[in-house]
Amino acid sequence: MPYYIFTFSTFNPLSFISLLKKFLMKAIQLPHYGAADQLRYEEIPTPRAGPGQVLVRVRAAAVNPLDSKIASGALQQLMPLTFPWTPGNDFAGTVEAVGAGVTTVKPGQQVYGNSPAGGAYAEYVVAPADAVAPKPAALSFAEAASVPVVALTAWQGLMQGGQLKAGQTVLIHGGAGAVGAYAVQFAHQLGAHVIATAAAEDLDFVRSLGADEVIDYHATRFETVVQDMDVVFDLVGGDTQQRSFAVLKPGGYLVATSQPPSAEEAAKHGVHGVMFQMKPSAEDLARVARQLDAGTLKIDVARTYPLAQAGQAWADSTRHHPAPGGAPAAGPPVAAPKPHGKIVLEVH
Repeated sequence: MPYYIFTFSTFNPLSFISLLKKFLMKAIQLPHYGAADQLRYEEIPTPRAGPGQVLVRVRAAAVNPLDSKIASGALQQLMPLTFPWTPGNDFAGTVEAVGAGVTTVKPGQQVYGNSPAGGAYAEYVVAPADAVAPKPAALSFAEAASVPVVALTAWQGLMQGGQLKAGQTVLIHGGAGAVGAYAVQFAHQLGAHVIATAAAEDLDFVRSLGADEVIDYHATRFETVVQDMDVVFDLVGGDTQQRSFAVLKPGGYLVATSQPPSAEEAAKHGVHGVMFQMKPSAEDLARVARQLDAGTLKIDVARTYPLAQAGQAWADSTRHHPAPGGAPAAGPPVAAPKPHGKIVLEVH
C-alpha cells in the first residue's frame, strides 16, 4: 500500500475519507458458525488480485443453499471455515484489476463467475481468472449472478458425470429447482428424452423448460412409472436416491449432488454411482453465456435484496424454498414473484 503524507495546511477530510474508501469495502461477515441472524454488514479491507486472479467490483451475488449450510457448521469436516468469513460464490460485476498473467479479461469489462473460496457477498471479490468469463450481454447483473454455480453443476453433472448422449433417457429429480431447471433445458437441447419430478404447482413450469414428462412426486412414486433410465440426475438425495437405483438400466449412471450414492447399491444393480461436484470453468461459462445471449436458455430469478439484507435473504430463502420433501422453516410466509428461482443480492 502506498504511503500518503498530510500536513495541517493540506489536510482535507473529504479527500482522506475518499482515500480510505479505496482500501475498505462493505461486506457480509460471519464471525463464527451460525445461521442468518449471525451475519454482519461490516467494513473490511478491499482484497487485491494476485497472479492469475481477477479483482471484480461486484454488482450482484447469488444466494445458494450451500452458503447457509457451510455457515451452519454442518460441513466443517469437509469445508472448515476461517473466521470472519464472507459467504458467496456466484457473482457478476466489472473487472477492477487483474493479476500477473491474466489475459482473458481486462479492467472495465463486465464479467460473471464463481469464487470457490467464497467472498462474493461484498463490494469486491477476488476470483481465479479461469473461473470468470464475459457476462452475457442480454442479462442484467442480477440475472447473470444467478447463473454460474447452478448452470455449471447441471451441465457438467449431465455431460461429464452422467455421460448423457442424444437419444438417451434421463430422469431429473427436482426439475423445478435452480440446478434442475438448467438440467432439464440442457438435456432437452442435447436431444435426450427428459423425465423430471416436481411438485404439482411446478409441473407446467418444468414442461415449459423442455421436459417430455413431468411426475408429481407427491402424487406418484416415480419408480412405478419409469424404468430403464440411462441417467438419473439426483438433486434430492435420501429415500429418493435409494429408490432411483432400481429404475436405471444396467450400466446406467446415478449422478448425485447432495449425498454420495451407495457403492453397494450401485454394484447390486450393475450401475455407476457418481458423487458429482461442479468445477469452476471459464470455458463452460462462456458456452453458457452464448446460449443465454442466443435466448436458448431461460433464467429464473425469484427475488432480489440489497447486500445489507443478506441475513433476511437467507431467512426468507429457507422459508420460501424448503428442501424437496421438507417443511419450511419457522416464520411468516414470504411473498415472492415466483414459487421457484434464485435469490440474488444486489450491490449498489
